[in-house]
Amino acid sequence: MPSLGNRNRSGRIARCLALAAASLGVSANGVAQSDYYRHVIFDNSQQLELDWHTSAIATAPSTLAGKGNRLPVESKIFRSPPNALRIEWQSLPNGGWDAEIHPVNFPNRYPELAGHVLFFWLFAPNAVAAEDLPQVVLSDAKLGLQVATTPGSFTVAQPLAKFSGDIPARRWVQVRIPLEGLQSASVYEFHPERLQSLVFHQGRADGVKHVLIIDDVRVDDDPTESPASLEAPDHIEAKGYDRHVVVRWRAHEDPALDHFVIYRSLDRKHFEPIGIQTPGTHLYSDFIGASKVTAQYQVAAVDRQDHSSARSSPAEASTRDLNDDELLTMLQEAAFQYYWEASGERSGMAHENVPGDARIVATGASGFGISALIVAVDRHFISRDQGLGRLEKILTFLEQAPRYHGAWSHYMNDATGQTLSLFGMYDNGGDIVETSFMIQGLLTARQYFHAKTSREQAIERRITKLWEAVEWDWYKQTEQSPFIYWHWSPQWSYEIHHPLIGFNESLVTYLLAIASPTHPVSADMYYSGWASQNPRALSYREGWSGSPDGRRFGNGKTYYGIKLDVGVGTGGPLFFTHYVFMGFDPRQLHDRFTGSYFDNSRNIALINRAWCIDNPVHFEGYGPDAWGLTASFGFNGYTTPAPDTPHDEGTITLTGALSSFPYTPEASMAAFKHYYRDLGAELWDIYGPRDNYNPSQHWVSAHAMGLNQAPIVAMIENYRTGLLWKIFMSNTEIPGLLAKLEAAGRKFELDYPSTPN
Repeated sequence: MPSLGNRNRSGRIARCLALAAASLGVSANGVAQSDYYRHVIFDNSQQLELDWHTSAIATAPSTLAGKGNRLPVESKIFRSPPNALRIEWQSLPNGGWDAEIHPVNFPNRYPELAGHVLFFWLFAPNAVAAEDLPQVVLSDAKLGLQVATTPGSFTVAQPLAKFSGDIPARRWVQVRIPLEGLQSASVYEFHPERLQSLVFHQGRADGVKHVLIIDDVRVDDDPTESPASLEAPDHIEAKGYDRHVVVRWRAHEDPALDHFVIYRSLDRKHFEPIGIQTPGTHLYSDFIGASKVTAQYQVAAVDRQDHSSARSSPAEASTRDLNDDELLTMLQEAAFQYYWEASGERSGMAHENVPGDARIVATGASGFGISALIVAVDRHFISRDQGLGRLEKILTFLEQAPRYHGAWSHYMNDATGQTLSLFGMYDNGGDIVETSFMIQGLLTARQYFHAKTSREQAIERRITKLWEAVEWDWYKQTEQSPFIYWHWSPQWSYEIHHPLIGFNESLVTYLLAIASPTHPVSADMYYSGWASQNPRALSYREGWSGSPDGRRFGNGKTYYGIKLDVGVGTGGPLFFTHYVFMGFDPRQLHDRFTGSYFDNSRNIALINRAWCIDNPVHFEGYGPDAWGLTASFGFNGYTTPAPDTPHDEGTITLTGALSSFPYTPEASMAAFKHYYRDLGAELWDIYGPRDNYNPSQHWVSAHAMGLNQAPIVAMIENYRTGLLWKIFMSNTEIPGLLAKLEAAGRKFELDYPSTPN
């Protein structure tokens, strides 16, 4: 068995969450997340056959093994479990090849490295002489050697042998490349802290096939500390599910601790390393891929010099076939862990994505997380006391955070509550849509935690005060405005000037604004703004969808034999039917354009699935059990895929089908079983389903998103029991809202007897 190195694949989302809190005041998990990816270029691949964060290009007659221009994953020989990368080449005269390894750059996190030396490990099945090794180049851009317009830079090519010497057969060799003093070969200065590409390319054309296995690529400093004596983790527990086992443990967080190594035995005798986890996260998900398997687990603590503690005592668990009800509980519990395990330490709020910037917590994702928290309490994933404690922490943070006429900003600093202007200089004020998502969650919590205890009565008063302080009418900009506007800033006023026009997720803003007991807007704004018929609204709808269908809010067209009452184009991304209706019961909402927003949402989901079955753009992986086009951060950044040619990029976001359970229960269950049982080795992690995947691009998301995990928990619960719908609709302000909408609808019918497209 090869010796153990520093990193693992199974927790790429989770294993970065570690180390003690620092001056930023963020959670221990969050600090470790930032620290870990200040060093790692490559640890392990979460993909089984090839790694998306690489490139492999060859010019004949030379050859370089790869698929889809990506390097293959090596799963039998590795330094850190469970895999490494394989570079297999043949260099011939007049040919060339280029193998690149890139760090994983997560959303909302600036990729800046810390350290003065580049380290990596090499293994050769057959010895490779120094003169036959490739050249090595470092680049601070991901475009290989063509970086002049980035701007970026690359170093002067040097023989790998200068740093490695001969590579003997079947023995790991560590390569050490000092970063200081490397010369730029570009017109720009090379910035090693921004390293984005480790490039190997053809050296001597010896005509012989060679193989190098590479693992544990990182930027760091030379060790200066003597080996530490680490305590073995204890209280290890293992719980088996349908196709995976979750392992938990306790451990002393020694400053010298670098990571944990997880071992598994299938015969109660021989333990093999299967992965690692970083400090601060004592949780690991082992996807075995089969039921009726019994496994034992041990965990060891390892320092930065690879000195290991003794292993823990073993814990045993067995997988078993779960029925559909048990599978849904499993899915809800796993997705909830995102909000329970990876929230901000001071605020209790949800991060926008994990891994990401440890400072950033998100208002909307946190509102969704409150709905997930209620489900977790009701299903006994956590105790009521634990749920109340987390809610109280969130309320304290929200009460102290800056507010802009009652609205919170989109992003805040977990440590200080300070507004974070992630979307540019204008984004330094209130975001009324994100605030709406938060208020929806808070009002649901107000009705759920309603016991006649002083603690829960205090929570009710605190939530009511926050709700009544939101000045919805301020976000009209002017008294005569037909629209509510998305942002307001003390510095820039309404400079962003983005009106909320339906149909999309901002419906919840109009509903809450009309329902407000203190700062309401007229119910007429539902039709003058949200369902507006003025030229600006028509142009807006057609502009972002690229289709005239639904530009008058009402659609009325039929797609794949499915009639769509409301929706632009073929319905848009699926999150339109999730975010609003986590609390608001779509069965109780109708207007002049549709008799039921439940039926309309179901038809949007059915059209989305039918598009994926038809697959007119011919993307890989689509089908009856693989569908769900909706917003996520994929291979091409943050996009909003939808069932139409301009917006379909081949990315399937798992929350799309999974959050549609109330509308399409059979199809959603089939999709879940496919994602989990068939694709779980790549798509399942400690927070349940990964965010998205794109088979055509050989892409699997390495992160989870707060906007996508909570809707899974909430909408499945609404399918199973209707819990959140019942609770939210029991708020005393809702009957008056529905009555106002009925009256506004009658008035609109007089003004616009018909609204053809």
